[in-house]
Amino acid sequence: MATQAKILLVDDDPDFVEATKAILETKPFEVIVAYDGKEGLEKARGEKPDVIILDVMMPPPDGYAVCTELKKDPKCKAIPILLLTAVMQALPHTLYTIDMGLRTEADDYIDKPVEPAELVRRVESLIAS
Repeated sequence: MATQAKILLVDDDPDFVEATKAILETKPFEVIVAYDGKEGLEKARGEKPDVIILDVMMPPPDGYAVCTELKKDPKCKAIPILLLTAVMQALPHTLYTIDMGLRTEADDYIDKPVEPAELVRRVESLIAS
């Protein structure tokens, strides 16, 4: 039997985390969660996930900072990171920009709300790459 892929989901919205975790667990994924950037960094380093799904707009450190830090870490830089964010919806009233996301070394980028099938497809694609 194939081993389960380990997914780290980092988001400060508990409802979103629970819903997304349930979606991901319909596949052979083990889902680990973190509710802020600091916890996300700790779990990324300790759990060595196969993919990290990372919200951008969180209390500091935000997802961009977490992504940048992980991609500089020799032990974590190979872990694919999918930035998942509502930045596009928030552009008129946020400090975040699309360009900030493009400057990170994230492996993929998807806007919220995301269709469950599309999220699973993107995660599977990152695992396969």
